[in-house]
Amino acid sequence: MVKRQAPKPLELLELMQFKKPDLNGRRRRLNSALTIEDLRRIAKRRTPKAAFDYTDGAAEGELSLRRARTAFRDVEFNPSVLRDVANVDTSSTVLGGPMAMPFAIAPTGFTRLMQTEGETAGAGAAAAAGIPFTLSTLGTTTIEEVAKVNPNGRNWFQLYVMKDRSISYGLVERAAKAGFDTLHFTVDTPVAGARLRDKRNGFSIPPQLTVGTIINAIPRPWWWIDFLTTPKLEFASLATTGGTVGELLDSAMDPTINFEDLKVIREMWPGKIVIKGVQNLEDSKTFADLGVDGIVLSNHGGRQLDRAPIPFHLLPAVAREVGKDLEIGVDTGIMNGADIVASVALGANFTMIGRAYLYGLMAGGREGVDRTIAILSDEIIRTMKLLGAHSLEELNPSHVTQLKRYVSTSFIEAAPDRA
Repeated sequence: MVKRQAPKPLELLELMQFKKPDLNGRRRRLNSALTIEDLRRIAKRRTPKAAFDYTDGAAEGELSLRRARTAFRDVEFNPSVLRDVANVDTSSTVLGGPMAMPFAIAPTGFTRLMQTEGETAGAGAAAAAGIPFTLSTLGTTTIEEVAKVNPNGRNWFQLYVMKDRSISYGLVERAAKAGFDTLHFTVDTPVAGARLRDKRNGFSIPPQLTVGTIINAIPRPWWWIDFLTTPKLEFASLATTGGTVGELLDSAMDPTINFEDLKVIREMWPGKIVIKGVQNLEDSKTFADLGVDGIVLSNHGGRQLDRAPIPFHLLPAVAREVGKDLEIGVDTGIMNGADIVASVALGANFTMIGRAYLYGLMAGGREGVDRTIAILSDEIIRTMKLLGAHSLEELNPSHVTQLKRYVSTSFIEAAPDRA
């Protein structure tokens, strides 16, 4: 039998330690977010449906995005024990410059639509964290403004080659003049993917007021106040701003883009050049033979070709074949620092975060982006310590087992001869 006694007042007082309430709603909201998925839920509550769905959605049935996230969730780690991991080093040198963490902020279009601080919040947070920030051709902040926000950090520029080549050439020259050190030549967008959420929402740039959008805005007045009391939402680098996302992309992109365009841009660009949107091993080898500085294995966040290859699944073979010849990045589906650790272990030199960054932006502006970076950084450090890895260089394929739900079958050898 347990001996019972009356509660002692002094012992009760010791238990009654009430936390001082935080009257700052934004800080309270962000501190409650422990994962990127928490930030996503906050972002969904605070952002109109059309803007949130533009960020959250992907092409057609959104299979590519779901499969990419599933691939990361199906990672099994193989830790080493009895290692002194009191301190771990997450820094590296990538594309000729330092990175404090093995991830960069990816290029995103229409960013001020998600939250009015837009790219300035991303660039400022990246500068504070010591990671690169990538500005999109379809950004809503100019090249020069980003350079002002992040004057001493690393700025990268993502380039679409447009039908009017002079526009693309002008952007390249401006980015070089502003001190951007790396150009991401994007190759997976000859035409726009079918982003069905945007079509169903009637999403356009700038957003149009309809009965539906007005009803959806009622519980989110802060977003509309920001939208209506800040500078007009438009592309910072392009003259054309009206229409649906698909219409805008199709009017700007050029399906005739080819290797000659890469040659021209490469001759213009004085810094490092990376090919973004590589989706098979053969193309990886081709770009390695061309002597580019790096590639990013990416299916555009699942926003272009649905059922596209999973970048994380491509990574081991690509790293094995061309990892000594160029630097390798990977994106699509990253929602946890463990995803980043697994990517580095399988051969990535760096990763890129798009949606994770935008969820933080929508949840709380610049502070929300800081929170995204802090969550991922904590997860990276904790995962490395639990794996017994002191540095990124110690991560290797033996740390990762991929549990596969999908069985890949190549039909190339089995295909009939059509000659």
